[in-house]
Amino acid sequence: MKYIFTSLLLLLSFYSSAQYSRDKRFFFTLPPDSADIQFYAPKKGPQAVATVFGINMGVWIFDRFIQKGDFAYINGHTIKENFRHGFIWDNDRMGTNMFLHPYHGSLYYNAARSNGYNYWQSGLFSLAGSGMWELFMECEYPSTNDIIATPLGGMVLGEVFYRASDLLLDDRAYGSERFGREAIAFMVSPMRGLTRIIHGDAWRKRATSGRQFGLPPVSIEVSAGIRVLELQDAVFDQGIGFGSEIRIEYGDKFEADRGKPYDYFSIKTNLNVQASQPVLGELSIIGRIVGKELLEKEKQTLSIGLYQHFDYYDSDTISDISFKTPYKFCTPASFGGGLFYRNETFKRGLMEGNFHLNGILLGASLSDYYRVDERNYNLANGLSTKVGFSYSSFNQKIRLGLNSQTYYMFTWKGYPEQMDWEHFNPKTLNAQGDRSRAQLYHSNIRIDYRLRKNFYLTGDFSSYVRRTYYKYFENVYSSTSESKLMLTYRFK
Repeated sequence: MKYIFTSLLLLLSFYSSAQYSRDKRFFFTLPPDSADIQFYAPKKGPQAVATVFGINMGVWIFDRFIQKGDFAYINGHTIKENFRHGFIWDNDRMGTNMFLHPYHGSLYYNAARSNGYNYWQSGLFSLAGSGMWELFMECEYPSTNDIIATPLGGMVLGEVFYRASDLLLDDRAYGSERFGREAIAFMVSPMRGLTRIIHGDAWRKRATSGRQFGLPPVSIEVSAGIRVLELQDAVFDQGIGFGSEIRIEYGDKFEADRGKPYDYFSIKTNLNVQASQPVLGELSIIGRIVGKELLEKEKQTLSIGLYQHFDYYDSDTISDISFKTPYKFCTPASFGGGLFYRNETFKRGLMEGNFHLNGILLGASLSDYYRVDERNYNLANGLSTKVGFSYSSFNQKIRLGLNSQTYYMFTWKGYPEQMDWEHFNPKTLNAQGDRSRAQLYHSNIRIDYRLRKNFYLTGDFSSYVRRTYYKYFENVYSSTSESKLMLTYRFK
């Protein structure tokens, strides 16, 4: 699924950029047409409920009869036992818990979103779909972390995918162009695509575009080049590979008044081709829920808002010598306040800054000791801060970006100190992981030098530092750095 997701990001970036390059309206932006909003506004509750139910039944049929997964053998007894026992922290791998479950939640979300429901209402459908799956569709005890990550992470991915598909669709188009738009929009947001087919909207020609959000400003940058991942002080033979990065900014971060959830969001994703490393190395999303402009002058702007965050950082063992994992942490359910500032009073350039303080409802951090079933990380709650600064010359010749993120993770639900690791059931062990508190620091510096037109030479350096303080084990300090030299193309 992560491979499919990364392919969709690349496809969306190139296709939407190509479409906008042909459409001069993109440069001026357009508000949504009231006729489009009214046409797609009616809520279709039975269809939304049926789609959520169908998603779960379809996945269960695949798991039970094709994959033949042990967890899919359900009956009345397993359902009764799930209700009797209640929720526990599960031991699935991080990619499953922190990415695939949120993606699954995005399907529930868009089953409702594409049937007329708004951001908050669609989130309730995602929660209901997740609850149905956890309590009825598996013979394993329902998962505490899944019932958090699936609906909340699903709201992030779901709204991003919904708005991305909205950019692609055009009810005025016909022929091969219409087919191409509908096909790619279906891949980006399958539930919206399915809903359009069921309702006949996929081929119905109308006088207006059908876009629910008009044409907001969108910025897309794609970078690709050499990646070097360093562990401690040694660069191993497998430490050099291919790295790429996609940055998307949707909407205006400073037009905050009277906005709807996700009228502004940003995406950063790192895709890698490197020995032993996951393809999806990073996925960071920041979406504005509500906001307000505090300062609006000719050359200075300040806005404040409530933002939803989705952070996913993943790597794997890179050395046959050390067997150590460079970094692994994520926060699929995180909310907090944020400030964005812009200053154009400098003679030669533009300066922007941002600050976020977040509460982490669910996070995860690499563990040095916990190895149960498929899990090598501690589940946690906590706080995080994000600070960013950027400077670009008015002629866009030089661009400089500095970003720093700090995460404080607290794993409070542990296991007994004298745990019998020879005789226990990993499917029933109810623990977030090692009793611990972790501090993670991620710093990044990026420099872009314009070569010609929209092409830039990019240098990117990241540092990852982790300090984990364990209750029953020795404390651990680790540091890793990552460097990239890339060629960047900016679509505009």
